[in-house]
Amino acid sequence: MFTNLYRPFVGGVPISVERFSRAYRQAGHDVLIVAPDFPGQTRGEDGVVRVSALQQFNGTDFAMALRPGLDLTRRLDEFRPDLVHSHHPFLLGASAARAATSRDLPLVFTHHTMYEYYTHYVPLDCKVLRNYVVQLSTRYTEFCDLLFAPSESVAGILRKRGVKSPIEVVPTGVVIEEFAGGDRSRGRTNAGIDKGCFVIGHVGRLQEEKNLRFLTRSVIRAMKRIEGSRFLVVGAGDMEEEMRGAMEDAGLGNRAVFAGKRTGSDLADLYAAMDVFVFSSKSETQGMVLVEALAARTPLVALDAPGAREAVRDGQNGRLVTVEGVRAFARAVEWIAGLDADTMDAMRDRARIVAETFSLDRCVDKALAAYRRILTACRRTKKLEGSDWDRLLESIRREWEIWSNRAASLTAAISFDGDPKDRPRYRTGPGGGGE
Repeated sequence: MFTNLYRPFVGGVPISVERFSRAYRQAGHDVLIVAPDFPGQTRGEDGVVRVSALQQFNGTDFAMALRPGLDLTRRLDEFRPDLVHSHHPFLLGASAARAATSRDLPLVFTHHTMYEYYTHYVPLDCKVLRNYVVQLSTRYTEFCDLLFAPSESVAGILRKRGVKSPIEVVPTGVVIEEFAGGDRSRGRTNAGIDKGCFVIGHVGRLQEEKNLRFLTRSVIRAMKRIEGSRFLVVGAGDMEEEMRGAMEDAGLGNRAVFAGKRTGSDLADLYAAMDVFVFSSKSETQGMVLVEALAARTPLVALDAPGAREAVRDGQNGRLVTVEGVRAFARAVEWIAGLDADTMDAMRDRARIVAETFSLDRCVDKALAAYRRILTACRRTKKLEGSDWDRLLESIRREWEIWSNRAASLTAAISFDGDPKDRPRYRTGPGGGGE
C-alpha cells in the first residue's frame, strides 16, 4: 500500500488504508504500508515504512513525501509483494508505479479524491491547475491494471473521463458495531445538550473543500425555524473560527457546540446524540461519515453529489437535496424535524439497514475477490521472466511514461478552457495521448 496520507493525519484516506490493511491481515494476508513521515506518528510501527517528507506543506497539515531511496527498495525486496496498491496518482503514487513495474507486479489504484476541489492548498490555484490535477489523475490510470472506485458515481465520472482500465466499485467499509453502540443520553450529556433539543449534527475535517460556508448558512436558516434546535459540530480545521463567527452573528452562538476531534466510543455517542446529520461536501468520493451516521441510526440530509447519492435514500433514510440552495437545504432539515415519533423511528431503522450494505466485511470480501481476479489475469498474460537488462529497460520506459504523462496533462490543462468538471476524453496508451 502506497499512500501520501496516513495516521496520525485524520482523513478518509488514512482511515481507508488502516481499515482495509487491518482486515487483510486478520484474513491471513501480509500488508506493507508505505507512507510519509508525520509529526506525532507512532515509532516502531509494524508493517509500515515511513518516507521522509516536507511537513506542513504550504501551511497545511499535509506532508509532501520526498522520493524514496534505496532503503524502501530493500524493504520491498524483503517483503516480496504479490501486488502493489496505490492510493494517490502523484508523489508516492509514482513510486508505486515504479515499484510495480520493476517487479512485474499488478498495480491497483483507488481513486479516493476529486482532486480539483483541493487545489486551494497549492500556491497559484487557478483553472489550469484544477484541469491539470484531473488530467494527471486520469492519465495515471494508464499504468494501472485495476481501479477501485469508492462509489458508482465516481466510477461513472472516471468512465466519462475516458478511463479504460477495469473498475471495481469498492467502498471503504464501516465496522457497523463501532457506531451502532453509541449512547444517545451520554453523548448529549458530554456535549452539554438537553434531552429535548433537536440536534443537527456534522462530523468531519472543517476545511474549505467541505463546502462548510453553505452548510453553516443552511443550518442557521433551519435553526431559526426549529424551536429548541442545536448545532453539534465534531471535528477541527481552518473553517472552525468562521463557522463560530457566523453562528454568533446570527444570534445562535449559544446554540452551537463545537466538540473538536473525537474518536472511538466518544464519537459513536455523539453520532447517537444527533437527530439529523447534515452534509454538503461536493468533493467526496464516498463520504464515510455518512455511513457512520447511518450505522448510528441517524437520518441524513445531504447535497446530491458523488458518495452522498449512494448513502441517502430520499424520503426513506433522509433527504437528498438536488439543488444547492440554502432555502432548499434548510427545508429538508425542517422536514426531518417535523416528523412524528413513529415515522422518525422507521427512518432510523431504514438508516441502519442501508448502513449494513457498507459493512467492512462485505467491502473487504469484494476487494480481495478483485485482487484474486487481477492476479490470475496477470499471471495468464505475464511474459516469461526476462533478464536484468530487460527489467531495467522496462523501468526506464515506465519512468519516461510517468514524465510524459505529466507533460501531456499540463498541455491538456492549458489548452482546455472549460469547466474543470467537464474533461475531454483522450486516447489511452503508453505515454498518454492527446485530446
